[in-house]
Amino acid sequence: MKVFGIAGYSGSGKTTLLEKLIPQLTARGLKVSVIKHAHHGFDIDRPGKDSYRHREAGATEVLLSCGNRWALMHERRDEPEPTLAELIGHLSPCDLVLIEGFKQEPVPKLEVYRPENGKPPLFPERHDIVAVATDAAIATSLPTLPLNDYVAMADFVMNHLNLQARPC
Repeated sequence: MKVFGIAGYSGSGKTTLLEKLIPQLTARGLKVSVIKHAHHGFDIDRPGKDSYRHREAGATEVLLSCGNRWALMHERRDEPEPTLAELIGHLSPCDLVLIEGFKQEPVPKLEVYRPENGKPPLFPERHDIVAVATDAAIATSLPTLPLNDYVAMADFVMNHLNLQARPC
């Protein structure tokens, strides 16, 4: 599985970019998965539900399944946060894993840069950033892609990772 990251500060538009990029890649016949790192806690379960009650009772993992999807919840309890490689190991085989967040992981990344956020660009300090999506003129030798040109971004990712389109 190939791995490619989307990096940028909060509010730069990483999630929106992924939301628009994924259909461009899947339309080319790629099977795409996403791993998102959350800096804050989250819960996909609700108090009172059976699965919540099972976790609260001490289960390490609870797998929910229905006709449309399944979800595995793993309680870390006192375990350290898993590495990106460990998380990727939990995914079913696919062509491409897109990651959001994980700035420090040494995988190729597209930076989403918006000067109006008032934050400096990441690319001067991060050698794993291989291109920048921006709507501003910036001084860099890296390829720059228009923020809303998702076709160009999909082309770039596929070319950079040497991925081939497949008939759908």
